[in-house]
Amino acid sequence: MMQPIVTVTLPLLLFFSLLSSIHAYVADQERYFFCDGTGNDTTRSIFGQNVNTTLSSLAANASLNGFYTTTVGQDLDKVYGLVQCRGDVSKEDCQACVDTAAKEISQFCPNKTEAMIGYNNCSLRYSDWHFFSTASNSPIIPFYNTRNVTDPDLFDRQLADLFRNLSSTAANTTSKFAVGSTSYSDFSDIYGMVQCTRDLAENSCSSCLQAIIGYIPQCCNQRQGARIFTMSCNLRFELYTFFQASSPPTSQLLPPPPPPIEPKSSPGSTTNSTSSQGKQNTSKAMVIVAVTSLGSVALLVILIICGCFFWRKAKKRAADDHDDYETNMESLVIGLDTLKDATRNFSDEYKLGQGGFGPVYKGTLLDGREIAVKRLSSNSRQGLEELKTEVMLVAKLLHRNLVKLLGFCLEEEEKLLVYEYLPNGSLDKTLFDQSKRFSLEWERRHKIIVGIARGLLYLHEDSQLRIIHRDLKTSNILLDEHMNPKISDFGLAKLFGESQTQGNTNRIAGTYGYMAPEYAKNGHFSTKSDVYSFGILVLEIVTGRKNSTFRSSINLQSHAWLHWTNGTTLELLDPVLSDQWPKFEVMKCVHIGLLCVQEAAADRPTMSEIVMMLSSYSITAPAPSRPAFFVSNENRTTHSAVHSDSSQSADSNPDLRQQSVNEVTISELHPR
Repeated sequence: MMQPIVTVTLPLLLFFSLLSSIHAYVADQERYFFCDGTGNDTTRSIFGQNVNTTLSSLAANASLNGFYTTTVGQDLDKVYGLVQCRGDVSKEDCQACVDTAAKEISQFCPNKTEAMIGYNNCSLRYSDWHFFSTASNSPIIPFYNTRNVTDPDLFDRQLADLFRNLSSTAANTTSKFAVGSTSYSDFSDIYGMVQCTRDLAENSCSSCLQAIIGYIPQCCNQRQGARIFTMSCNLRFELYTFFQASSPPTSQLLPPPPPPIEPKSSPGSTTNSTSSQGKQNTSKAMVIVAVTSLGSVALLVILIICGCFFWRKAKKRAADDHDDYETNMESLVIGLDTLKDATRNFSDEYKLGQGGFGPVYKGTLLDGREIAVKRLSSNSRQGLEELKTEVMLVAKLLHRNLVKLLGFCLEEEEKLLVYEYLPNGSLDKTLFDQSKRFSLEWERRHKIIVGIARGLLYLHEDSQLRIIHRDLKTSNILLDEHMNPKISDFGLAKLFGESQTQGNTNRIAGTYGYMAPEYAKNGHFSTKSDVYSFGILVLEIVTGRKNSTFRSSINLQSHAWLHWTNGTTLELLDPVLSDQWPKFEVMKCVHIGLLCVQEAAADRPTMSEIVMMLSSYSITAPAPSRPAFFVSNENRTTHSAVHSDSSQSADSNPDLRQQSVNEVTISELHPR
């Protein structure tokens, strides 16, 4: 089963819809798609033909009842296809949507063994494996209105009840589709819709819907409307009607008129007088009925006037939202001609370096702002997906230790990202340069370590969604004019919900030497795999040595561990540093670095713990165990290095104070 890379696109400006808050009123133009699998080579040309046949078959049969599955081919060239329209759309709208899907899926996912594309009215999917009847609720794609509700507690209760009923209804029906509404305020209701693909069993549909319903507080808390899509189910809620009602709404009936009042006879009254009294009472009854009807009509008129007022107000607000959305999107788009002028047509003399997916150029805009332009290589197969991931993530991230995205450009086959320009370049260009490294005195190095830790803490715990970087290294740390560090290059990052902390992948991507053992060996990544990379980075900053320079005889973490266990920790310090450094801080950084590179992920500290240790002048922390990928050097192996679970006493290690088997306490009475 695939682990898809999430990509979402909209025509030009709307390509950026996942990157920031989206307004529900323009969301009808949403498009999302998933691509996975390798490109077809000549040996699999039959598979490509079968994909085309599958798409044609799905398009030809989709509008019959809004759902269709097919299987084309044999053995390894077999293709499985599924198409489904939203349960309330007409056959004409269904057919139009599917025709577009069958055409565009090949454009956005060319030569893929598995792909899916979705719109508001339909979704289409094909694969080289039998995915029918198998629910997939990952990844989750949210779109939401930027406006908040006025009574969040009431709204949440009513929305939860509505979706509880709708999900139960949808799971138990063959259409796997349900719509409905519930009251919210005197003048507005909440309208909801849920849908699963019709191949799912009741339990599978219910589980898929519960997963995305449970995701609402993470992505769309207190929002007036939202849509959430996955490969097997989706939902939507709004404060206005957006679906075709299956039956006309029940009208509220006016109260019936009161019955006529019977006259009371007076003693001794005659027949004529009784008849006259009856006529009088009948007239009174008619007056009462007429007055009651008139009051009802007046009330109805008032309600209609109020309804028109609020409808006009909502319509104006929708127009304002649309204008704001378009303005925000336009502000992020930078024209290709502008970027060509800024970089002198991407001249080599403006080239800052070569990234994982293409070169980076320096540029200057007409207003004088200096920029860095990341240009995706045309021959980069996976580059488009990584670029979209980076755009999606970076545009939402605002932190002083994260690089700032200024805009993007998608013109004439060019795929460009525009960032703030950081004049001191990447950390590796300074740290490992024989002349520039002298500018990194200890105070600056410590400041860089702390800044990286705070940026990583924001990604792991403080941003709207949990983000695992997966490629943290010195070349992905940029330095501004004040040598403040900024984490960059989010092309391989993974985005999770607030409660999710780990995942698995069959595609190992990153930089060897910085990869945690559980990720390099098994594809298991988590916040603790980022912590491992941070540990390597800390040791590089302290020692001034690149991890890759140790070759196969030993590595940086083993080198540091042997010094730590031999009581010669301070010998690790970069020799270009002067004597103006506090012993306590150096010891603390090495200690933290070794804690981060331990074999077991559970033994590594969290980034919040690391930031706390870095900001404290007295820390008590566990003694580190032997690091992952430990390589012993015979000339330096000691008893304590072999028996790595034991800690030295303070007597045998003069650099440590009050060290025990379970923890290490380092303190300094006079911090700088």
